[in-house]
Amino acid sequence: MNSKIATVLMLGMLAGPLSAAEKLTVVSFGGNNRQAQEKAFYKPFTSEKKVAITADDYNGEMAKIRVMADTGKTSWDVVEVESPELLRGCSEGLFEPLDWSRIGKKEDFIPAAVSDCGVGIFIWSTVLTYDPKKLASAPQGWADFWDVKKYPGKRGLRRGAKFTLEFALLADGVAKEDVYTLLGTEEGVQRAFRKLDQIKPDIQWWESGAQPLQWLAAGDVVMTSAYNGRVTSAQAEGQSFEMQWNGSLYDLDHWAIVKGSPKKALAENFIAFASAPVQQKHFVEAIPYGPSNTKTVALVDEAVGSKLPTSPDNLKNARATDAEFWIDHGEDLEERFIAWANK
Repeated sequence: MNSKIATVLMLGMLAGPLSAAEKLTVVSFGGNNRQAQEKAFYKPFTSEKKVAITADDYNGEMAKIRVMADTGKTSWDVVEVESPELLRGCSEGLFEPLDWSRIGKKEDFIPAAVSDCGVGIFIWSTVLTYDPKKLASAPQGWADFWDVKKYPGKRGLRRGAKFTLEFALLADGVAKEDVYTLLGTEEGVQRAFRKLDQIKPDIQWWESGAQPLQWLAAGDVVMTSAYNGRVTSAQAEGQSFEMQWNGSLYDLDHWAIVKGSPKKALAENFIAFASAPVQQKHFVEAIPYGPSNTKTVALVDEAVGSKLPTSPDNLKNARATDAEFWIDHGEDLEERFIAWANK
């Protein structure tokens, strides 16, 4: 055989394993969240495990995942999902059941982070947010949010039934432990909408996480509901915003593996890596969401930890969002909300 041809063939054989390096597609909600994940999870995983991460974004829609699961043509491996979508997708067979022996000890995670098809990534909260420079006194909860005489001006709320109905009942004096029990009754739903009627002309509805803080900075609203991570990022940029954690609602985002992924074992390795305390520490330092691994807390600087939803002081008067409630009642309540809002 010609020596030059033999050399080319040998180089090709040597290069083969390099070009065939393992790859994994991880899909998240994008923005600052994805940037933090790239820093804390994707790049270190690639460096340590020699696995190339293809990062993609989506807005949480399940349609594409359902098509992949139904057809067996799976182009996504790991996806970030919110709690209701995780529970619904798991029950519908859209996600792979997880082998927790490959991921970690369940007792190391907060209970809500552990499920058959998902592993909690982080905890986020929706909080009452305001600019103390523009108010005579700090609002103490949702009852003050509803007090347009004491705090005149527009206030921002997320356009949708979820969170909005809970906040209305909290403002009406319902104990946080009783919110979902009451909201599961016709009487409770009517009570929430009657409460919303009181401030309907004063509400400015937001639909993206950036809007409420833009409005607060511009003086378009005097207070608003907002995502805690967005508020802390705005604080770091010099805004004087404050968060009132009393009556806040928190939830988790989770990792899940799309049904039919040919890389389930590799995907579980990635989830295990991303769920380790040191990786979650890096994530929390990049974006202020609470870690799901309880051993992370001790690694986080106190100045950072005090601004997280998982801080004991912040959790004290907070309420977990009831994902199963919204699976059971979400469609009906969203329809009723839209009809009410459009009146």
